[in-house]
Amino acid sequence: MESVYCKMELHPQRPNSLPLFSLLLLLVLPHALASINIISEGIRYMHSEILKDEAVARLIELGKVSDADGFLERTFQSPASVTAGNLIRSWMEDAGLHTWVDQMGNVHGRTEGMNPNEKTLLIGSHLDTVIDAGMFDGALGIITALSALKVFKSNGMLGELKRPVEVIAFSDEEGVRFQSTFLGSAAIAGVLPVSTLHVHDKSGVTVQEALRKNSIEITEESLLQLKYDPESVWGYIEVHIEQGPVLETLGLPLGIVKGIAGQTRLRVTVKGSQGHAGTVPMTMRRDPMSAAAELILLLESLCKNPEDYLSYDDHCTPSSVQSLAGSLVCTVGEISTWPSASNVIPGQVTFTVDIRAMDDLGREAVIYDLSSRMYRICDKRSVQCLIERKHDANGVACDHELSSQLRYAAYSAHDRISDEKPDDVPILMSGAGHDAMAMSHLTKVAMLFVRCRGGVSHSPEEHVSDDDVWAAGFAVLTFLGTLV
Repeated sequence: MESVYCKMELHPQRPNSLPLFSLLLLLVLPHALASINIISEGIRYMHSEILKDEAVARLIELGKVSDADGFLERTFQSPASVTAGNLIRSWMEDAGLHTWVDQMGNVHGRTEGMNPNEKTLLIGSHLDTVIDAGMFDGALGIITALSALKVFKSNGMLGELKRPVEVIAFSDEEGVRFQSTFLGSAAIAGVLPVSTLHVHDKSGVTVQEALRKNSIEITEESLLQLKYDPESVWGYIEVHIEQGPVLETLGLPLGIVKGIAGQTRLRVTVKGSQGHAGTVPMTMRRDPMSAAAELILLLESLCKNPEDYLSYDDHCTPSSVQSLAGSLVCTVGEISTWPSASNVIPGQVTFTVDIRAMDDLGREAVIYDLSSRMYRICDKRSVQCLIERKHDANGVACDHELSSQLRYAAYSAHDRISDEKPDDVPILMSGAGHDAMAMSHLTKVAMLFVRCRGGVSHSPEEHVSDDDVWAAGFAVLTFLGTLV
């Protein structure tokens, strides 16, 4: 899913354009440093052994923890997932954090800082993967956070953070095993239905049973108790690979996420008249396959050019349509036929539709117009058409204040470790879902995207350069510097 780029106006007249944030980089240097020139030169290389070398080594090590031979696969509460959680927990302890595992299998590492009663900054991402995954999706956000906190520890300044900081490695975001995304973060945010405990995988094992097999007892009552008190949380930030090609195209390692697209999943079933492929004349056929093909082409055309299809009313305004033109994406990812034989006109065709856009009203307008046009096509072709909504998630807007702080942190990271001086920090729209979506129900959220080669993700070809891992860790370090 490609991200959408918007130019952010940033006026980089140094040092005034980076008010306090660049100066706060002092925290990662020995207290004896007194010259800004020494700081600029020293910080370029200092702590690269933690933020870069060790972080990359840990990503590689974690990428080898798999339930499969020959490819990476870690699903909720699988043996590899538990092993990965234990490994991450040991790295949390190495960074000086107090650790525990909650009843949904999330791994937590926390430092209280100077004021344990202050609201907590949460930083997180997920430790699970898709099947045949890359090693950066999810893991990068966990490792960069731990690396930054380890730098604080190595400088004896972990206790000088003015508020508690907690890193969470969420047990499930991808939803591969139970087809229910955000199990870990949704539990923390208090939006995971208790009925989820009774959802079962393909082997008939429920979420509750999977946890019990790993000596984690959870009930519907204790699941509800996992929710954090919103009054105790200051905000949530997440570092994640972009999963798109925009940053690479721009030649920049980091970008700020403006928002995460809302998503609707539909299942379309088209029923016609099953028959012999050789004996039913073309003019007498009620072929659901041909009808499905026309419906899919309609979807493609509408989503490429929504302004040619949608009419304006109270719910669909010109601004909504303009927003759709920049973020709307639609996909048919699955299609099946019955009886699926080469010499039989199908009796039924079923396919899925995935629709994503930042503007929720615009997305609803697309669904309404698409459904109306699909039903008319089915009537014209004398086939039956059923459109079911299987999943809905509203778009999430990232918090402006948190995003601005991340923006300056990203700018400082790029400025300090790269020979190229950035003109601005790009703003991206995320078309993929992230734990930040669930966490937005609990607190304000912000996200930092990291360049990945070719925009490839959910693949063993997924790759982030060592220097970009360093830049991401440095950005988190700089962001945490504002908490001193």
